[in-house]
Amino acid sequence: MHALLKKPFYHDRIMEGLNITDEMLSPNSVTRQLSDQINLAKAFVAIAKESNNLQLAWELSAQIRNSQVLLSSAATRRAPLTTRESETAIRDMALLLYQAQQLHYDSATMIMRLRAKIQALEEQKSSVTEKSSKYGQIAAEEVPKGLYCLGIQLTTEWFGNLNLQGKLNERMHMESKLRDNNLYHFCVFSDNVLATSVVVNSTALNSKNPNMIVFHLVTDEINYAAMKAWFAMNDFGGVTVEVQKFEDFKWLNASYVPVLKQLQDSETQNYYFSGHSDDGRTPIKFRNPKYLSMLNHLRFYIPEVFPALKKVVFLDDDVVTQKDLSALFSIDLNGNVNGAVETCMETFHRYHKYLNYSHPLIREHFDPDACGWAFGMNVFDLVEWRRRNVTNIYHYWQERNVDRTLWKLGTLPPGLLTFYGLTQPLDPSWHVLGLGYTNVDHHLIEKGAVLHFNGNSKPWLKIGMEKYKPLWEKYVDYSHPLLQQCNFH
Repeated sequence: MHALLKKPFYHDRIMEGLNITDEMLSPNSVTRQLSDQINLAKAFVAIAKESNNLQLAWELSAQIRNSQVLLSSAATRRAPLTTRESETAIRDMALLLYQAQQLHYDSATMIMRLRAKIQALEEQKSSVTEKSSKYGQIAAEEVPKGLYCLGIQLTTEWFGNLNLQGKLNERMHMESKLRDNNLYHFCVFSDNVLATSVVVNSTALNSKNPNMIVFHLVTDEINYAAMKAWFAMNDFGGVTVEVQKFEDFKWLNASYVPVLKQLQDSETQNYYFSGHSDDGRTPIKFRNPKYLSMLNHLRFYIPEVFPALKKVVFLDDDVVTQKDLSALFSIDLNGNVNGAVETCMETFHRYHKYLNYSHPLIREHFDPDACGWAFGMNVFDLVEWRRRNVTNIYHYWQERNVDRTLWKLGTLPPGLLTFYGLTQPLDPSWHVLGLGYTNVDHHLIEKGAVLHFNGNSKPWLKIGMEKYKPLWEKYVDYSHPLLQQCNFH
């Protein structure tokens, strides 16, 4: 009995919440008549404009406004419209609609013209979306003047200041720390001095024992002097910092590394460095040369870069640390190689979204619904990595994707293949993603140990998301003379 009584009440509450009344649902309702007239008139306005009949379009628009005022007034006073007060509006609108029909704006014509209009708008939207994507990608790739200036100033400082070189050499003499597996070892591979500085600084300031932290930084030849100068002239609360350049790794050559071998291929060079191949069918983001950058792919060679280490935490240069990370080094990976936060709370982040399942190699070896995970904050067991020869797994898949038929871009797809069945899920609070392209729940941000500005809107760029920039900027000392000199503010 109670259930029977409850259902109509529940239905009424829904109707009330949607602001739907019996009067609106009635086929004889003047409110419904006015609403139907307004919808039809809007369609006629669009067609009248297309036919350059601006007078009719204006008259219809004016009458639409009159009818909307009546509906608004009735809604405000919470009383149905009467036939008497709406009679004039309904009659005037009916006359205009009749006039439009007499001008041969019949249903068939309307449908054809509206379809053509929709198609034109879709083409326009597609064009605008493509341009937006291109300009956004260009903006994301641009090196800000301030960063360029900082690099030049630091390089000049390094070669002109022997005391600075000596200072770094003194720190580098702490060779034992660089190999001590009782310490907390982090690695960052980057060509961005300021971004790397924020990673180191935020990790140090939020650490309970910064003296136990060792940062291993790897950059390229161009930024090597600047990176060394910055970390020699600045103190990071007792953190040990090592700076290397990947060009010094003699084993990193085309005979061993598939990416370097592919860069020698003329078709690959044309795809990434020419704007004319593929007739522009491939989106610009897929043809970004950074995806063949050694700094990007160096993450697959960590055991060789740091042969003495047993465990490291890998951090991307677009992250900020907000909590002490020492507990990461005591997490049991249960025999796995990679500890990572999974990202498959939504279907978008499952394997089938990153890989080409029409290819038999992918289809036969990988579950399309397997959960994706994120690069950017990863715990790597290097002992297990070496034992399982994981780098060879990466080589196998990279060599088979020379024609880009297994996946299109980036290091995550080969990472998903390489560490398939070798990844231990971590608590999501360790790594919060999305601050460089979407809105993130503020509760997740508050709880997050590492915040990741993945996406085009990096916090050091003008296109960075303003509401998240303070989370990154609080670790930049804008009073630093060199930052002042290069107009950072």
